[in-house]
Amino acid sequence: MKKKIHPKMNKIKVQMTDGTEFETMSTWGSEGEVMKLDIDPKSHPAWTGETQRVQDKGRVSKFNKKFANLKKS
Repeated sequence: MKKKIHPKMNKIKVQMTDGTEFETMSTWGSEGEVMKLDIDPKSHPAWTGETQRVQDKGRVSKFNKKFANLKKS
């Protein structure tokens, strides 16, 4: 096996969106750094079962806005 090809493992803290933290080993960052998550299983709709927010800037909404006057009631 080749020597010195594996990345260095560091002990880091991961901060969830609700502020809770846990320690883990990772190749990300350096020893003692804090990784702050924007999305995690406590807040993402895929895990919580909540509905997702629909963006008005999507392709479907642009299409509907463009051709709104062609719809028949």
